[in-house]
Amino acid sequence: MSFSLTAHRVVNIADLRRVARRRLPRVVFDYIDGGADAEVTLRRNCEVFESVLFRPRSAVELETCDLRTTVLGVELAMPVLLGPVGSSRLFWPRGEAVAAGAAGAAGTAYVLSTLSGTRLEEVRAATKGPCWYQLYLCGGRDVAVAAIERARAAGFSALVVTIDTPVAGLRERDVRNGTRELLSRRPLTMLPWLPQLMVKPRWLVDMLADGGLMHFPNVMLPDGPMGYADVGTALEQSVVCWDDFRWIRDLWNGPIVVKGVHTDDDARRAVNAGASAIVVSNHGGRQLDGVAPTLRVLPEIVAAVGSQVEVLLDGGVRRGSDVIKALCLGARAVLIGRAYAYGLAAGGEAGVTRALEILRGDMGRTLRLLGCSCVGNLDRSYVTPPNDWHLGQESTRIGQTA
Repeated sequence: MSFSLTAHRVVNIADLRRVARRRLPRVVFDYIDGGADAEVTLRRNCEVFESVLFRPRSAVELETCDLRTTVLGVELAMPVLLGPVGSSRLFWPRGEAVAAGAAGAAGTAYVLSTLSGTRLEEVRAATKGPCWYQLYLCGGRDVAVAAIERARAAGFSALVVTIDTPVAGLRERDVRNGTRELLSRRPLTMLPWLPQLMVKPRWLVDMLADGGLMHFPNVMLPDGPMGYADVGTALEQSVVCWDDFRWIRDLWNGPIVVKGVHTDDDARRAVNAGASAIVVSNHGGRQLDGVAPTLRVLPEIVAAVGSQVEVLLDGGVRRGSDVIKALCLGARAVLIGRAYAYGLAAGGEAGVTRALEILRGDMGRTLRLLGCSCVGNLDRSYVTPPNDWHLGQESTRIGQTA
């Protein structure tokens, strides 16, 4: 039965996760679902939202609530963007273009990963909303320069520079599932791991019809697009340092977003490097395990940069109420990754659309229950964080309406 016929039974992101798990081979599902090492940070990114309590205003009559906001000067229908998720073409045919189309239809932005299986020009053409390009320096500076020029020519409006991947984190699920062996392209090496693919024939047929094991067409090496098996080595050879922002700024005359900021010192360095916005991010718990959840450090970073740049957040967002809590603590908007990737894997564009519908409904309902008419009026007075959080100086109005 197609996802569109059962979408009404999906009432939250956890339901989308279950549908995705049924459709995907274990190795692909765990790529989406897993984190680094013991997955402590992965879990705490989600759990931390439970420790922040709401302080509603009662007896307030509101007919509607306004979810609109602006990010980098562009009006969005809601404060949720689709963040960069690599290898999305493994989840669904033309996965990046499909997700971008759903984002545009919902009135929000899509961020394309360098490590995507779909050409950036095709992704940009697939959406009527804004598109940002997330940059890794895979293949070296010359390869990155070519990708930046392509992104500019295609109409991407912002460049997202990720700074938290000097090496790929150890994702133990990937090791146990034989990811390296499956990517070896050597039949005898792959053979013991193939049964997990064969038990998901519908996914396998879709994947093969979409061209089989993907490459990375936005990382054009001298001998062609980078192969899927080269990711770990490529990341180790493409570390982004603060000095790199000099030549990146010279090439890109639009907004630059620095993603992977986790301390107030790095937030200030990002401002000095010319960032227009920063993303408080620990890479969804997929890099260094044992760091604080992003919501926990958000107020510290907001206090460090003040109004100099816009502050976004990712990590652990599974409900619209999570988005509202992040906005109350100073985020302009949030980026979601797994929350829409589960939808993409479950049902393609219909699944991503359903994920955004769920979050939109949650946010509107939460605002009305808080007695707040729009996201622009949210501030710290609507929440009670734990007593031991470092909140910086008290802020007044945090958000901004369109």
